[in-house]
Amino acid sequence: MTALNLFAIIMLAALIHASFQLGISLLTLLSGHSLGAKSRHRKLLSLTGSFTLGAATMTALLLCSFAYAAVVFYGTTVPALVWAVTSGLLAGIGVAVWVFYYRRGAGTALWMPRPITAMLYTRVKSTGFAAESFSLGLTSVVAEIIFVAGPLIAASLSLAELPRSLQALGVVSYVLVATLPLVVITMLIGGGHKISRIQKWRENNKRFLQVAGGTALLVLGYYVYANIVVAQLALRGVAS
Repeated sequence: MTALNLFAIIMLAALIHASFQLGISLLTLLSGHSLGAKSRHRKLLSLTGSFTLGAATMTALLLCSFAYAAVVFYGTTVPALVWAVTSGLLAGIGVAVWVFYYRRGAGTALWMPRPITAMLYTRVKSTGFAAESFSLGLTSVVAEIIFVAGPLIAASLSLAELPRSLQALGVVSYVLVATLPLVVITMLIGGGHKISRIQKWRENNKRFLQVAGGTALLVLGYYVYANIVVAQLALRGVAS
């Protein structure tokens, strides 16, 4: 597997990660609550920036942890069976995104159980300092681990097989792409754009994001299977 192909997996996984909406939902709620409380613009930017930094930090920590575990268990060559399981996991998550990522009806309510949603909403309302917002950003990634685990695992296995000189670049690239929507929304809010317009755009395009995210997961799963699993099995057949 060439470094270019491994980077392709990392970038597609990061784009899929970026398509998930829990962090964006919490960020818009946090901004709306802050504006409703008539907070100063500087404080609003501090809260949104800290949230985004928290999400980026947790994404980097999870990715590095998974990649370290992959190196410890498999070294620099991940077995075909592990890649095959990862491919199946990506396909399963893709179907799950298609089926129930958004709740039915109007709005952008997500799949999460209502008690967890209520807990996060309570945390958003009680967040008034940058440290609390940073912690909320950390939590937003962990709370959606059932979906982001697939892209993270695929990217971490790719990192394990990358040359050491390129691994740091792979981590930074993944984190930047995965958190890009949060950065963009933070900039829009900081620039004075109304949250209602952002939310309206999300509601109008939620089905597209849902279908695109699920389809991308299936495409990534197929790419991994076709270009890694089948290739490794073919090499074994030739060698025998």
